[in-house]
Amino acid sequence: MRLHATCRMTVNASSDCPVVAMLRPRSGDAQWMVSERYELHPWVTTTEYVDSFGNLCQRLKIPQGEMRIEVEMIMEADAAIAVAPDAAAVPVEDLPSDALQYLLQSRYCPSDKMGERARRIAGDTRPGYAQVEAIRQWIHTNLQYRYGVSDGSTDALDTLNDGAGVCRDFSHVAIGMCRALRIPARLVVGYLHQLDPMDMHAWFEAFVGGRWYTFDATQDQPRGGRIVLAYGRDAADVAFLSNYGPLEMGDMAVTVEEISADATDAAQRC
Repeated sequence: MRLHATCRMTVNASSDCPVVAMLRPRSGDAQWMVSERYELHPWVTTTEYVDSFGNLCQRLKIPQGEMRIEVEMIMEADAAIAVAPDAAAVPVEDLPSDALQYLLQSRYCPSDKMGERARRIAGDTRPGYAQVEAIRQWIHTNLQYRYGVSDGSTDALDTLNDGAGVCRDFSHVAIGMCRALRIPARLVVGYLHQLDPMDMHAWFEAFVGGRWYTFDATQDQPRGGRIVLAYGRDAADVAFLSNYGPLEMGDMAVTVEEISADATDAAQRC
């Protein structure tokens, strides 16, 4: 499916503020960049690099005052995500080297403290995809999606104690439990078609059966229509704006719409 996504935000700096942004998606196995637009008002010099997780990062200095950031993209994305109930867990000694970092506890995913609960929730399900799905389903059923419960310091254990959170909190709980079962898991941030309410979104992936599979504890069934912006161990790795000075967020608006290839071709000819 072809998706047209936009993200528009304003920020206000009381003095010049260095920033690292993650707002540009990359083409990959599950998505392809058709076109994009990245605007800064006022315009400032920007450089770009690829971080250790393979994410595109933009470095810039926001000048004192208000800046408007507008990102627009057309992506070819999978209409449905892969589902593999029989995919087995991969023994640690057989995991790809780049997956090993996703077995370790991290700032928001203290997996070393989540083993007992993870084993209880997974029960006697087959090691691998079935365990991850049991965890995802338990979170969807037992945690309440609610704004205002969590903040920038909330980790997976806090979310379990509160019994509520938002998409990133749900994903942190799932990631911590997967790692406790020796299944690599990572956080993904990006866009989801027909998300309600529409906003930036977070979900998680688990490495089973020799590949990464998508899971989303906020949804009642597997859904495609996703645009990936960034991967990381947890939210600390994938902030869409990391500021190194005083910076206030203003308005932010996100849209994701399905369009036809013909509409894309017409727009590019204009």
